Amino acid sequence: MSFAREGYPFIAAGLLLAAASWGGSLAGIGSLVLQVVAVGFSLLALFTVWFFRDPNRPQSSEAGVVVAPGEGRVIGVSEVEEESFLGERARKISIFLSVFDVHVQRSPVAGVIEHRSYRAGAYAVAWADKASEDNEQASLGIRSDHGKVLVRQIAGLVARRIVTYPSEGDRVERGERIGLIRFGSRVDLFLPLSWKVTCSVGDRVRVGSTVLARHPVEANA
Repeated sequence: MSFAREGYPFIAAGLLLAAASWGGSLAGIGSLVLQVVAVGFSLLALFTVWFFRDPNRPQSSEAGVVVAPGEGRVIGVSEVEEESFLGERARKISIFLSVFDVHVQRSPVAGVIEHRSYRAGAYAVAWADKASEDNEQASLGIRSDHGKVLVRQIAGLVARRIVTYPSEGDRVERGERIGLIRFGSRVDLFLPLSWKVTCSVGDRVRVGSTVLARHPVEANA
């Protein structure tokens, strides 16, 4: 099991606090109270290890598919105006990430980063519709061989840090790591209307692995 590099300080701090608490408890310093504290720090350390996990997901060998940029539950599939990068109406697929889901994001398609933006904002619950408009967010626009795709990382109620790896001009491959959101969040994916969506509201998806849509050529083959 691998871990996101942004999690190393949190994991190390949790393990050190747990070790120090258990060490004091075994030495008989404030025995009962310190034991309770040690249990608490141990649970916290386990949570941080679990939260920052970055498992390798099996990649689809199928050509022309769009994979999930985030891991969690699909909470919306809708048609919207997307003027920041696609410049037209688009299909938006929204994925809610609970604190128990993998929080590393991966590129849904292969292509070149032509747009990158960040906007500070509120920290409302990530599953609310207004989160797409009001919450802190970062966007990556990818030009693939079949058209433009936009991935938007959105902070949630608990999340306070969005990390985005690629810069404009970088090339990314499908399934490549592109960022991370700490502690409960949402990822919106915007696709051309001509692409065939294969997921539905309520579906559980795995980042970099679950197929969410297909390019029009492959969809009609």
